[in-house]
Amino acid sequence: MTYTQSVALNIQAIQTALQQDGLDGWLLYDFHGSNPIAGAVVDVDSRTKMTTRRWYCLIPAAGSPRSLMHTIEPTSLAHVPGLHSLYADHDQLQEGLRTILAGIRVLAMEYSPNGAIPYISRVDAGTIEAVRAMGIEVVSSGDLVQRFEATWNKTQLTTHESASDKLHRIKDKAFALISERLESSTLNEFELQQVMMTWFKDEKLVTDSPPVVAVKESTGNPHYMPTRQRCLPIEKGDIVLLDLWGKLDKPDSVFADITWMAYAGANVPAEYARVFKLVRAARDAAIGLVQESTLNRKDLRGWQVDRAARDVISSKQMGQYFMHRTGHSLGASVHGNGVHMDNYETHDDRRLLPGAGFTIEPGIYQKTFGIRSEINMYVGENSAWVTGPLQNKIVSLSANGSE
Repeated sequence: MTYTQSVALNIQAIQTALQQDGLDGWLLYDFHGSNPIAGAVVDVDSRTKMTTRRWYCLIPAAGSPRSLMHTIEPTSLAHVPGLHSLYADHDQLQEGLRTILAGIRVLAMEYSPNGAIPYISRVDAGTIEAVRAMGIEVVSSGDLVQRFEATWNKTQLTTHESASDKLHRIKDKAFALISERLESSTLNEFELQQVMMTWFKDEKLVTDSPPVVAVKESTGNPHYMPTRQRCLPIEKGDIVLLDLWGKLDKPDSVFADITWMAYAGANVPAEYARVFKLVRAARDAAIGLVQESTLNRKDLRGWQVDRAARDVISSKQMGQYFMHRTGHSLGASVHGNGVHMDNYETHDDRRLLPGAGFTIEPGIYQKTFGIRSEINMYVGENSAWVTGPLQNKIVSLSANGSE
């Protein structure tokens, strides 16, 4: 199959979805890489292709796509089937836009009402205003993005599973190193992080930032990151949090992202174990809802998954310590463009569709310590599953090894 043929097939599938959703079209718009979703849908990578001017590509519910490009970049969308128009000055731009949008009444764009979902809000307000001024209703492309930019194919699922296996190996080696160094207390958060980065290279994993290594009160900071100047020693009696993410160093790979907890000692204190048990119950409630809904083909939204986990923690009067969403989309970026498990930071009402990959990661964060458990899930056609091992208790670390 040629490059152009693959784009054409994707357009056919998009048109079917538009008809099912009662939409007249999907307008993909980009300026200087400001909308990576649009580029991904029609295979325009602003990092490798000169696209310094505005381009538009309308995929109508029926008929041929209609594209508008600047005259100095006339081949930006040459690989996309359909009609191609050029503009030079701003008057020609407005006239060209009116022409390609002729007959359109309801149009999807990368827009989220009230900016509710920032991952979808890629088109600037002025461009939305220009389209609305033509008497066109603009709606969110959120579910279209779910289907055609934020779902994994079988090859991508395989890359994720491979990355997950590698991350778990690195996590196990990190716990083993802590055990080895406990007697001498010659290891700190930053040093362990840097060693882990060498293991990432050994495993041929790439990541956008180093893993999180947190001990003591640092575990109570959801976005803690040690540095050479600001880090804590890893000592006996410490609670330990490792959060690591990465993907294979090959094209079309998607991320895996996990968090595990350990205790630098033989016997986990009762308070740590109690909080972990609650976090685990919240995690498993969210997992169970996704699996049950997928099996029974029930419509499920991201906010509902968040609520399932959050209700468990809130029922024990700990809701104030769960201060982030339950999970995020995974894709070519660790925080992907798909549905998030979120009814806290946003109200994500996008559907969990077949091919979606995401995290479930509830946490409880207090001044003295924090606990998080993070796993990855994938939604298939008839079932959904966790793509790696589940942590069911805090790992005990000692000079004799871990258990």
